[in-house]
Amino acid sequence: MTGKIAIVGAGICGLGASLALMRKGYQVTLFERDNPPPAGGGDAAFFDWDRKGAGQFRHPHAFLGLMCNLIQDNYPDLLDDFTSAGALRVEFEQMIPPDLRRKYTPEPGDERLWILMCRRATIETVLRRYVERQQNINIISGKAVTGFVVDDQSDDLKVTGLQLGDTTFFADIVIDASGRTTKFPGWFKALGHEIEEEKDDAEIVYFTRHYKLKPGVAEPSADGPERPAGDLGYLKYGLFKCEDGNFSIIICVPAAEIALRKAVNNAEQFDEICLNIPGLQPWVREDVSLATTDSFGFGDIHAVWRHYIQNEKPVALNFFAVGDASVRTNPLYGRGCSIGMQHAHLLADVIASDPSPVQRALTFDARTTEEIRPIFKASLDEDKKAIKQSAAIMAGELVEKSDGFKKWFAVAFGDAMAAAIQNEIHVLRGFLQTFHLLEKPGDFLQDKRIRHTVYRYMLRGRKKNAAARIVNGPNRDEMLTGLENFADVRKTA
Repeated sequence: MTGKIAIVGAGICGLGASLALMRKGYQVTLFERDNPPPAGGGDAAFFDWDRKGAGQFRHPHAFLGLMCNLIQDNYPDLLDDFTSAGALRVEFEQMIPPDLRRKYTPEPGDERLWILMCRRATIETVLRRYVERQQNINIISGKAVTGFVVDDQSDDLKVTGLQLGDTTFFADIVIDASGRTTKFPGWFKALGHEIEEEKDDAEIVYFTRHYKLKPGVAEPSADGPERPAGDLGYLKYGLFKCEDGNFSIIICVPAAEIALRKAVNNAEQFDEICLNIPGLQPWVREDVSLATTDSFGFGDIHAVWRHYIQNEKPVALNFFAVGDASVRTNPLYGRGCSIGMQHAHLLADVIASDPSPVQRALTFDARTTEEIRPIFKASLDEDKKAIKQSAAIMAGELVEKSDGFKKWFAVAFGDAMAAAIQNEIHVLRGFLQTFHLLEKPGDFLQDKRIRHTVYRYMLRGRKKNAAARIVNGPNRDEMLTGLENFADVRKTA
């Protein structure tokens, strides 16, 4: 297979697409507006790489089973590079709550339920250097794409290359992997072609701070009763272990929680919040770790689905969008990189299997809908459920109200399933198949044993199951009062 392909964006999705297409025999050129990573290891990349093109570059990442297995199956030497850079492999057994672990018996498929944990800066640097060593791939850095070129002689909108300021790069196929800030929809609109999109606000913001264990200090035990990730109802939090003793903490709050938003945006108050959460407190104590960054936020969080097939026809020929440029889910769920990698490899298969530009576009859209739409819909449903739950907490209620039996059953079933996941290994195993995107969302509920277990948990009642969802920590009023007192003390100090 031969052909010249241009990819806009050399982030994780664009790099993944280049590998997939290179393996199919294509000549690939990536255009990246940012400069390449600096020489050195993970710290140099994290602190010194000016990576404006990736908004979540310094926010926490956990690379799910879908992406990890894709790399392990197709690029085992790349996985070796990640491991050499210090990336941590977390197996299924390590994800089981400590009090259940003694009951664990391995089953076939458990080896696919694993996560790679590492700073995004390290992962992207290693991936990029791996791509740079491959034949038939060229990365042009520090070059902004300013538009695309079309065939003026074609009745259809046929993309033939990219505009790079005063120069033009011609290609047989153009792929947009430029992420959430893609400019392609605007360029299409300027030509009279509106790209239809679905867009839903998650109504949250999240903030991150990075830390590093002090020299000679072992990381806190993971076998205690308190979890380093959870939901307080009004606030979600998570700790992400990274390479070389680095770790990061994310705190997510509803956009309507103005006081909490201000607090987590302040480094000292961010730490004060962590010190008041039992699952985080052992990690952020002064004798355990040092902060390596201030707290910094991420907002404008939407679920987005762009439609490049309209009225059963492609908007443009020889053009494709992958990853966040096409489909975006709430980054809180950690699905973006895995979806992007899957999407990129799916596209490579489609391009290689059919020479017809029209059929390629239609097939890619159909396969995207079949394989990724269920994940998108599940993520959107989770967003809407979280919005209702946080509103209930702000109103002083444990659970949101449900009118009618159908809605009551759905909410009660969800609460019971969340409780069963915490207490039953076989339910956790099934749930993690969905979590790791190894099956369509909810497929594990086709297992009769899992369904019957969840029904049994429903008999415990909604309040007990909903309470199991909330981890140990201060309630909303206690947290707000504590932050007010902390601020007053700091003012008088």
